[in-house]
Formats: sequence, structure tokens, C-alpha cells
Amino acid sequence: MQSQQRGDAALTGRVRFHVRDGARPVRGASCSLYVAPPDVAETLSADRYVATAVSDRHGRGEFVELAPGAYVLVCQHEPQGQPISVQVDAGDAAEAVIEFGLELSVAIRVCGEGGQPPDCGIARPGDVVELTIDHTDSSRGGITYVFPPDARIDRNDPRVAHWIVPGPGTHELEVSALSPYIALPGAPRHGAAARVTDVSWIDAVQRAVQPVSGSVDVNMGRAATVPTADLAFWQGILNSTEQMGFNNYQRYMNMLFCGETDLCDVPPFERERLAMKGRLYREAVRAGGVLSLSGSHAYLALKAATEAFVMLNCGVLSEPRPFDERRDRAYLARRDLPAPREGIEEAFANDYLVRLLGGREGDRTLPYLAVIRSKMPDLPLNLGPLQADPGAVGRLQGVLQDRFTNPCMLELSWSYWIEEGALVQTMNSISRRFQNIGSGPRDPLVNLEIDPLRPLSNLLWGFVQEEQHRLSMARRSFEYCHEYGLSLQGRAVPRLPAADCRTEFLEAFHNLVRLCAGFYRQDDDTTVKADAFPVLNALKEVHLVLSLGTSNQYGDIVSTARVEMLLQQWILARPEFREFLPTRVMTALPEAWMDRVDAMKKIKGWNDTSVLHFRNLAVFSEQVLLSIRWGHWSDVQEPLQAFNWARFFRPQVQGYIHAYRAATGVDLAGGEAGRPVDATPPSLLMQRRMEMRRNAA
Repeated sequence: MQSQQRGDAALTGRVRFHVRDGARPVRGASCSLYVAPPDVAETLSADRYVATAVSDRHGRGEFVELAPGAYVLVCQHEPQGQPISVQVDAGDAAEAVIEFGLELSVAIRVCGEGGQPPDCGIARPGDVVELTIDHTDSSRGGITYVFPPDARIDRNDPRVAHWIVPGPGTHELEVSALSPYIALPGAPRHGAAARVTDVSWIDAVQRAVQPVSGSVDVNMGRAATVPTADLAFWQGILNSTEQMGFNNYQRYMNMLFCGETDLCDVPPFERERLAMKGRLYREAVRAGGVLSLSGSHAYLALKAATEAFVMLNCGVLSEPRPFDERRDRAYLARRDLPAPREGIEEAFANDYLVRLLGGREGDRTLPYLAVIRSKMPDLPLNLGPLQADPGAVGRLQGVLQDRFTNPCMLELSWSYWIEEGALVQTMNSISRRFQNIGSGPRDPLVNLEIDPLRPLSNLLWGFVQEEQHRLSMARRSFEYCHEYGLSLQGRAVPRLPAADCRTEFLEAFHNLVRLCAGFYRQDDDTTVKADAFPVLNALKEVHLVLSLGTSNQYGDIVSTARVEMLLQQWILARPEFREFLPTRVMTALPEAWMDRVDAMKKIKGWNDTSVLHFRNLAVFSEQVLLSIRWGHWSDVQEPLQAFNWARFFRPQVQGYIHAYRAATGVDLAGGEAGRPVDATPPSLLMQRRMEMRRNAA
């Protein structure tokens, strides 16, 4: 409806609104605009919805390019939000003031020794400051309170907190109340909380010096830092990739096909996504006619379910967004990183994301993608299916908006390391045995009877029949080279040269990893502050190399490879394969498919490194590379963001170093500074290592 109302700028008007709570501006307040109904008593309806706008830090927002007429404006944070009538005239701007009605107040009490007020009412270091929040509107539910990060909230009253004066001088105390988002007809289902903030200042003077006798303990801590907006973005990447893991995928498949309902340890955002995946799967099954679980249809049904899983889990920008405030703050605390005061999801939505040029009202995107969009201002955005508006000029030449508003955040490096771990080779060997195809006179699988796989026969049949529709090793190998300069080794790998190979990636990435190892040694030394400038420069270099190959990321090969490999993992994880392959049940591997692959590698005499290390390389490399590829590193000059990045991704970087050494024998953390890193392709390193072990045996 909004698109129908936009017209020539001279024939349209705008609405400016100001949301305030007394004298305080309300930040992040979502306000929706509707066409006024003919009857003032009529309730709001989705067919009259126009747009939603969010107030900025001054409490202001606006709607533009509105057709003249009568509208109503509603704030979506009031339980009984009253519509405000607005009249829009051509070429004019209507003003609307929304009184939030919370009437926030903060009482400050300084407690000295014994809980009594200090002498002369002046605070001193070590005194306790009691902060009490109050508001007159008691009808609002779900209000949460945000105190200074080092304040301790009272156990009995969430509106009371105690803060200790750290030292002399003037201290700023920022206290906020967050009012939850309330969905209205036609408006987005989810939104950030509105924020009312009170800022106070306390002056503290130094205490008189007193002589101290006896032993004095001195404690040294790690260098402090301040939060940056991209902390929330990295947390979203981490949460999304973790929920993309096999164990969560297996739970989802069991929920669809086995009736499992135990979701007690699943984050709230993922519980909602699981329900959405189920609906999407059922719609895909009905549309594709996959109504039977016999024959090859069983495999097609599993494929449709896996596609729904990947589709809804690969987006950090999609609703519901992948944040869990309690878990996320705990992760940041373990990394010695401060959390944003307003909340992690609110910081991501209000501080990190930027407006999308040429998009719809309220469309926001990553800063990196906003730069890419600014380079193509002449191309329109496709706001709907290509079949719509067939007469629109230039529609087929437009840019798909979903690539900007909800990019699919997957890395092909995950597929590369999983393939190096022999998952695809294992499934190919089982597929050939299922078809009674031998691999020579001494095929080790000849004596392995497939009778235990009878319950899976229809799945394996579908897997074999769909082989022509899956990605070939050649296609994946060429894309590995295009993205990362990585190659596979083997007789089935194509010998044709690649048109564009990113050979400089491995050296740049491993240089970053080595610099991070040195940074962690400095950061653990509490007598110095670690220098993050080398890490920042290395991040810029890796980002540049990755961006050169991002064009192919806009295709479907990354998501297609993920769907196919997840499905292969699920098939191998079935209990029937425990009987077919001589697996070691007492080996505690974190995912059920892993011991099947290790057993096949043992039978075939392939690389004897456990697939666990390759899985860790896949997970850690994807999380790190996503934060570099989609971050706006080319415009960062201060090392603070690199400092926070290195701390945030420390488990992933150090896990990658260990797994790479276990798989290839190369220690990326070693070596002297200034010397070039080992940029030998890992496939060659593993091949040499395997030959050395065979010769030694």
C-alpha cells in the first residue's frame, strides 16, 4: 500500500514526529502510520498500514513521500496506544508530538560509612551510590531497567542498584528504562525496545590520606576496553553459526520426522525459528508434491526440510534475530569485553545497521553492504517477485533487495574442511557399495553386508537417484580455488586450470592468525597493553582478499553445498550405520556422524587424522571469516575494533591454530615476527604427512 502512495515529490507530503517522556527524548520508539479510517471508532487494520519508523537518539523520526490525506500515528510501546490524527498536505510537513507517558524519575542517594550520608553530602571514592528508578505508569508490563555496567542490581527490587564510586572526579551515571515492542496489524512482528534515559553526574573528592602499616596486596588486571557497535554483529554471527551446527539440525529433523519436542536448552530465538522452519517445510512439500516417504520421495522430503533449516538459520538480519541477552552478556564477560548499555540486540539494530539506499521505509543493512549499494545508485531494487509489475522499466536489471536486507551468511570454507575430513568420500563409497560397484579386486567394503541398512534403503535409493542434481567435486573444487585459493588432492579432482584463484588468501589469513597469537600473549601480560594495530592491518588485508571473491557468494553454491553435506551427515548419523561400519562406540565425539567417517577412513586407509579436527577447522574458520568478510574493515582507522575483535574471537582463533596443527602438522602460532608464514595449501601438507607416515610404517 505504501508503494501506491508514493508519487512525485511535489505532490506528496511528510510526517515528522517527536516521541518524548516529559523533557527526555525516547530513542528507538517504533511508530506506525495508518490511513485514517472513515469512522474514528474503527480499529486499526493491516490493509490500512503504511509504514513504521523508529525514533533516533533525539526522539525524532519521519515518514516521507506520503499521498495527501488523513492518517493516524500510533506508538507501539503503549499498552493502550491512542492514535494521533495527522493531516498530510502536498509539499508540506505535518508535525506530531507523542507523549510517552512513562514519566521516568531516578532517585540518587549517597551512602558513606555505616550506610549514613557522607559529611557535607560530598561523595568520596569507595562510597556506595544507591540508584532507584520510578515511573508513574504502573500499567505497563515488561519494563526492563539498565544501570551503569559496574552497578550491582538489588536482588529483591530490579529497580534498585548500587554503584561504588571508583575514584575522585565527576562521574556520569546513565540509567534507562526499556519499554517492549508491541506488534500492530500490518506492522513488523518484531522490533527493538524503546529507551528512555536519565543522565546524572556525581562529584567525588579524594579521601584524606591515612598511613597504612603491614602488608599491602596489589592486584593487576587486563587492560580495559569500551564496547563498539560491531560487538553485537559478531555475537549475532556466533549465535547463528552455532545454531547451524549438526546437533541443532539433528534436533530439528527429529522434531519433524520423529516427534521430538524437548527444546528446553534451545535459545528463545531458535525455538521460534524451529516453528517457522516446520511451516516452511510443509509449504515446500505441498508445493513440490512430495507427499510420500517411500522411494526417492523420502530423500526429497529430507532435502526440503534441510533447505528450510539452512534458509532460516543463515541470516543474522532476519527475524527473529539471533540474540539471547543473558547468554550473550555472559560470553562477553568471559572475553573481558563490556556489553552495550542499551542491550546487544538494541545496539545491533540502532547503532550498527544503517539505512539502505533506495530501500523501503525502515529497511536497514550492514555498513559494508551500504557501501556496495552506494556504488550502484542507478540500479533499482527489486522489492518483490520478478513476475510482479511486468511493465516496470528496468525491473529485470535491478538488484535483489533480499541480498542487502538479509544476506545469507555462510562460508564455503566450512564445506572445504568437511570435505577434507572425508565426509563426501565416505558417502560416495557407501553409495557405490549400495549399487554393488566395487573399487578393485581388493575392495575392503566387499565383505560388509548392507543388510543392516535395510531401513535406510529408500533414502539411499533417493541419494543415488539424485546424484546428477548434486554439486560435483569439480564444481566445488573450482569454487574453493576462487574463494580461498584452496585445492583438493585426488584422482577425481579436475586438472583444468581455474580462471581466477585467490592464491594470496592463505598467506594473509595465516598472517592474521599468527599476529593474533602474539596479541594474546601481550594481552595476558597485565603489565602492558597489547598493541592491536598489526591485527587491524591484517584484518584489512584479509577483508580485501575476501571481498575480491564475494561476487560468487551471491550465487547458490555455498548454501547448496551446505544443504547437501548436512543431509549426508544426517544419513550417516542414523543408528543403522553403527551396525554397518565398525565404529568405536566408546570414543566420545560431539556429533553422531563423526565416528562413521573415522571408521571408513580406517577401512580405506585414508588420512588417519580424526574428522573432529576438520569439523573444528570448518566451524572456527567460518565464524572468523564471516566477521571479516561482512565487516566494514576498510574504513576502520582506530585499533579499538581490532582489539575487541581479537578478544571476542579468541576461542575460535586458538581453536583453529590447534586443529590446523593436528590436521597438517604446521603450528601457525610459531615462527619469528617478520618471517613469511607457511602458505602451502593444506591438502598438500596432509598428503605429504600421510606419505611420511606410510613410509615410516
